[in-house]
Amino acid sequence: MSHDPRVATKRDFLKFTDLSLDEHLGLFRRAAELKKARRHRRVVRTMAGRTLVMIFEKASTRTRLSFEAAMLQLGGSCIDLSAQNSQMSRGEPLADTARVTGRYCDVVMMRTFGDARIEEFAQHCQVPVINGLTDGGHPVQVLTDLFTIEEKLGPVKGKTLAFIGDTASNMGRSFTRAASLFDFQLRCASPVSYHPAPDVVATSKNHVQLLRDPKEAAKGADVIITDVWTSMGQEAESKQRLADLNGYQVNAELMKLAAPHAIFLHCLPAHREEEVTAEVIDGKQSVVWDEAENRLHVQKALLEYLVLENEKLNT
Repeated sequence: MSHDPRVATKRDFLKFTDLSLDEHLGLFRRAAELKKARRHRRVVRTMAGRTLVMIFEKASTRTRLSFEAAMLQLGGSCIDLSAQNSQMSRGEPLADTARVTGRYCDVVMMRTFGDARIEEFAQHCQVPVINGLTDGGHPVQVLTDLFTIEEKLGPVKGKTLAFIGDTASNMGRSFTRAASLFDFQLRCASPVSYHPAPDVVATSKNHVQLLRDPKEAAKGADVIITDVWTSMGQEAESKQRLADLNGYQVNAELMKLAAPHAIFLHCLPAHREEEVTAEVIDGKQSVVWDEAENRLHVQKALLEYLVLENEKLNT
């Protein structure tokens, strides 16, 4: 642990359960306010004078655009630090990079590979660190997805969500962790070898069903969710994954099994005609474009909360 006492008192958002249910719901209320303000062209400058550093060790479109736009629209500034263009690529210890970075900014968003890497960075960084995606989870996306569900269908509590495909993915893991906190039922449909690990399921065991049949998972569900079958870093496994997950495509037939009011979510990018058909993702039940936009509003609320809370803790 760093010797800087400020590191011990700050709040991070590394995994979905780092915030309480009340804190999550507070973020949803604030995100709705910020979304309304954006639509009415009302300027909000709660991050004036603050700086966000974005560290990318994995490629990004929505994470980069949404975080940078969020900070700029709130009156703050952004620095994009790609790993290949920094001393991290030349062997500087991650802890040293974290110690220095935290002294130049007010909040850090990091998109990387293993969870241990972002945990080490956060341990030595004196300002809040946000997980922009790791192999083990994608909490900002699931936060956005739950906000989108509540926006479209009302409280997610008591609803049934069906995740079809690679349910052991970072998205599947974050949804699994969120299930008990938000009190919804999550049906994970995939081959057994693609189910979330037992230690992940244990966090929400009474709220998660592990299934092999996608039709069983979709039946009567309020929300149908999928993600790409081959994530970043898994490209060498692509052929095997396509074979293993054949039969887990979200198509019109599967959507008909869901509740009449059901919505379809996908965090994007999507591979049409692999994990989802064009008919579904571009259809009336799809809310993927609202979902993508909501990254902006939810992350504004998250940035505000973590930065301003950290300032209170260290006043």
